[in-house]
Amino acid sequence: MLCETTVAIVGSGLAGISLALRLSEQGIDSMILSKSKLASGSSVWAQGGIAAALDPRDSFEAHIEDTLQTGSGLCHESAVRTVVEGAPDAIDWLSAAGVHFDNQGDVSNQLHLAQEGGHSYRRVAHVADTTGRAVVNTLDREILASPRITVLENHTAVDLILNPGANPSSGSQVVGLYALDGDSGAVVTIHAGAVVLASGGASKAYLYTSNPDSSTGDGIAMAWRAGCSVANLEFVQFHPTCLYHPHAGNFLISEAVRGEGGRLLLPDGNAFMERHDPRAELASRDVVARAIDYEMKKGGHDCVYLDVSHLTAERIKRHFPGIYERCQSFSIDITTDPVPVVPAAHYTCGGINTDLNGQTDLDGLYAIGENAHTGLHGANRLASNSLLECVVFSHRAVPAILEYLEKLPGSRQSPVAWDESQVSDPDELVVVAHNWEELRRFMWDYVGIVRTSRRLQRAANRLHLLHAEIRDFYSHFRVNKDLLELRNLVLVSELIVRCAADRRESRGLHFTQDYPAPDPKQQHDTILRPEARS
Repeated sequence: MLCETTVAIVGSGLAGISLALRLSEQGIDSMILSKSKLASGSSVWAQGGIAAALDPRDSFEAHIEDTLQTGSGLCHESAVRTVVEGAPDAIDWLSAAGVHFDNQGDVSNQLHLAQEGGHSYRRVAHVADTTGRAVVNTLDREILASPRITVLENHTAVDLILNPGANPSSGSQVVGLYALDGDSGAVVTIHAGAVVLASGGASKAYLYTSNPDSSTGDGIAMAWRAGCSVANLEFVQFHPTCLYHPHAGNFLISEAVRGEGGRLLLPDGNAFMERHDPRAELASRDVVARAIDYEMKKGGHDCVYLDVSHLTAERIKRHFPGIYERCQSFSIDITTDPVPVVPAAHYTCGGINTDLNGQTDLDGLYAIGENAHTGLHGANRLASNSLLECVVFSHRAVPAILEYLEKLPGSRQSPVAWDESQVSDPDELVVVAHNWEELRRFMWDYVGIVRTSRRLQRAANRLHLLHAEIRDFYSHFRVNKDLLELRNLVLVSELIVRCAADRRESRGLHFTQDYPAPDPKQQHDTILRPEARS
């Protein structure tokens, strides 16, 4: 089956849907590919909000400085300035689209701005504590109403299509992609003037993650296989406290719980944070995550516990109604019982190298959102800059895409259709399930919050074997969603390990016991290029 569109967008999170709407405003048709339903992806799960210097006491310079400080010396100031200065317009555009940000509740009708860790001022516009869902749901209504936007739900991207006979290392042109139709099982060939990767991060590579199951690094893996460079994938942000329960999925326990007096305990009931930092539970996110990881590994514990039972039940229910109700659904009464928690992979700070317009190394290919490396986040992400990045770069990508499309010839050769004449139905899908479980476990153990050179080498050895096994499976059997996601995760995990091994220092989110201090000589991006593969 052959589909045609002007712009194909892989991913239905905030970056992808914002871009589709902005393209439609310019009279450009687009097609959005979503792995499940339209309203899916990590954007929906975002609780915080969107950072913007809107308070009269605040300034662009203050927001820039906070971002640079958090990024531990690796932010690209040009990218930071571009995003920060584009923030007010991003808020205005979303408001015009129908997003009702919380306001002060007075006659001034000014937005209520929250303050989060790392920010010098209140600058986070939000919709209660479900900003991502409110924004995505609002824009999705616009998506479904637009005659210029086609949505392919339950379609998983397989690989990019390069112009016939092109060499990935010589400035290739992307002319479309293959995608698996989850309903029919057929692989669709999509012919497009331009392709945009907006598929999110790769946190599903880890045993514990706050992200949805769709966060399997698809865009990063596809871009790498096509010939794009990637950068800074060693910087994986971990949230310290994710609910540990077999049926809880990916539910976060807000850092505000510790802010209100919550204490972290070992299974024997003893507190431990004061041994790691004088700020105890109020230490920064990365410090707390490393402390929990250390105690779990040292004691062989599956989890630690977050206890607020010393607070009044009324106070707990008033401040944390959502957390209270969610824990209650698993028979955990947080007014009397400690909550089992583990750190969880939360955000991929590195990704596909792009310029400030989303352009990758390949003509016709763009990347925006979490799967892109723009230089904004550096070695650590400032809270509430991620949704902002999605909206700003969706705006900046439009003129670049339009300019590219204008240069394309009127008629072009259609890409070659998907060929599965030499493959058969899989014989043992249990292989995929076992490999998936093994990958997530050793990535958590060896490439998680605290690393060593030996652990990274162990991971590299296991990944080499997994890669070979998956490649053999992929070559001989018809593809399915699980196989495609595992294939991508194994590849991105290899790239994470390579980046981590190359950075022989501790900086930002990358901490290694072998090199526990930052090295001024390594204050630069970790860049990998496909031609450098062994």
